[in-house]
Amino acid sequence: MVESWSFLDTAESNFRPLVVIELAKGTKEETIEWFTKRIVDKKANGGAQLLIKPLVTENGVENIYLVGASHLRLLLGAETVGLVKECSDNSMRTFTYSSRKTFKHFADDNHNFLTMAECQYIIKHELENLRAKDEKMIPGYPQAKLYPGKSIVRRLLTSGILVQIFPLHDREELKKLCHSWYGRVKIGYQPLDDIRCYFGETIALYFGFLEYFTFALIPMAVIGIPYYMFAWEDYDKYVMFATFNLLWSTVILEVWKRICAILTYRWGTLLMKRQFEEPRPGFHGVLGINPVTGREEPVYSSIKRQLRIYLVSLPFVCLCLYFSLYVMMIYFDLEQWALDYHKENESNFSSLMLYVPSIIYAVVIEIMNRIYRYAAEFLTSWENHRLESSYQNHLILKVLVFNFLNCFASLFYIAFVLFDMKLLRQSLATLLITSQILNQFAESLLPYWLQKRYNRRMKKRMCSKKTDTDLSLAEQVNMEKEMGTYLGTFDDYLELFLQFGYVSLFSCVYPLAAVFAVLNNITEIYSDALKMCRVYKRPFAEPTANIGVWQLAFETMSVISVVTNCILIGMSPEVDALFPDSKMDLVLTVALVEHLLLAIKFIMAFVIPDKPRDIQMKLAKLEFESLEALKQQVRMQLHFLLIHH
Repeated sequence: MVESWSFLDTAESNFRPLVVIELAKGTKEETIEWFTKRIVDKKANGGAQLLIKPLVTENGVENIYLVGASHLRLLLGAETVGLVKECSDNSMRTFTYSSRKTFKHFADDNHNFLTMAECQYIIKHELENLRAKDEKMIPGYPQAKLYPGKSIVRRLLTSGILVQIFPLHDREELKKLCHSWYGRVKIGYQPLDDIRCYFGETIALYFGFLEYFTFALIPMAVIGIPYYMFAWEDYDKYVMFATFNLLWSTVILEVWKRICAILTYRWGTLLMKRQFEEPRPGFHGVLGINPVTGREEPVYSSIKRQLRIYLVSLPFVCLCLYFSLYVMMIYFDLEQWALDYHKENESNFSSLMLYVPSIIYAVVIEIMNRIYRYAAEFLTSWENHRLESSYQNHLILKVLVFNFLNCFASLFYIAFVLFDMKLLRQSLATLLITSQILNQFAESLLPYWLQKRYNRRMKKRMCSKKTDTDLSLAEQVNMEKEMGTYLGTFDDYLELFLQFGYVSLFSCVYPLAAVFAVLNNITEIYSDALKMCRVYKRPFAEPTANIGVWQLAFETMSVISVVTNCILIGMSPEVDALFPDSKMDLVLTVALVEHLLLAIKFIMAFVIPDKPRDIQMKLAKLEFESLEALKQQVRMQLHFLLIHH
């Protein structure tokens, strides 16, 4: 390791720690030497060409290493990952090192041109793309096999040699962000640009969507309160409310597309090219050549993947859905028992007992959802998807199907099999409120309390020792490495998706659903901000241009809500009385109204553009300039050939 560290000594004065690598205690010296050498080796030799140094504490050198990169290396990395930055003419363009002078705020001595989150994303990209070439095993660990194309970081993680990799917090910037974000209770917008600079586009976009969705729910909540108070049993009066709900759900999703385009254009991710996405770290296969990029990367048969999906994953999901329905029938048995008990006793206690089955079922639903989530993650990883986007899409599909059935099957059964609107209202309210309380407790309050206890113990331990300024970084790393790991926005979007279902699917039965959703989301904004800044380790930034498959999920839910609300209105006694002679006329009328509303939805979705006109013009201009530049390049090549002939 002497040669490696001597290389680092030359850049010691400019070393800025960005990412932490924690190895297991007792990791063999030859393994550390090999791994660190691969990190600092040149790209041409299969390395990452980064800087690395051990974390020095008062106990000496531990198995914790700090990773950074030179300013030049980060700029070249920005070009590799395709970052888009603002030019001096206010246009957004993909960054290239050769044209670096044309970008706004760029200077050779300006090390803040790239945000800290972007620098950490570049380092993560380089570490994840360290792949085995000729190695057959990890040095020092013969049982940890390697083969050409295998991700080194992934193998180290699965072998237990590498404990974790995480980006460091910037304590000063974090303090400023906390103050402007949730430091004081205020009515106003979140600092989305600051959130994006610190946590990246994916998390900023989630908070942008949460804020937008909360504001969008306010009209539904305001209209729902008088409907709840003055027209509880008159279902025919809910026709206007349900119609407004259906048009509302379409408009808010289409308007969100426009807001999303504005945000991601300003952040540069709307222009990022995703078609040449690198293989995900967990992807494995025989090392081959990508026919599109010409680069070496693992290759895996799509037929094998399809067999795994249809012969293993699909039957497992179907089995889980059957089990969910079985649990639902047990819930209805409990409901019947509670109802019989109330009829026999007619007391305050028996009245409370009517809500017990729904509360128990809501808790069981949350437990089943979380257990199934782990199984779905394991199966999706085992399917061996090449791209992270493909992996996420398959995981989201599995989880959405199960969660939709698990959360809403009982409501559909009550509405369309039992025809019990009173029980439907009671179950909907109980499921919605219980799930919100459980989520707030499990996702924010409990982790915050546990983290606060740990931080108190750590500070006491540090204060009992004589620490100087050199150990402040060691203190920070030791505190952060024990913090929980943020697993991404998946669960947060899933919570909003289910909430959207509770609000829209049975809006004409329980108008107060939007009120509870607004109250929950206001607290959710502050609790999610708190957990991002104080509870979890800083997550790596992930560029994104939209909310991905979740947009389609919300749109699908809005289409289903049209059908359910039309059927519920058609089932009301007042509407049923309008067709005393022929029930077929009632069915046809409801179907006609449902088709008309769906037609209006799709027309509105078509009429409202996904991107504002000014952004469309900017994108078209960039495409035109790219084509002109390509033509100019071809002309120069032809001119060169003609001269030499």
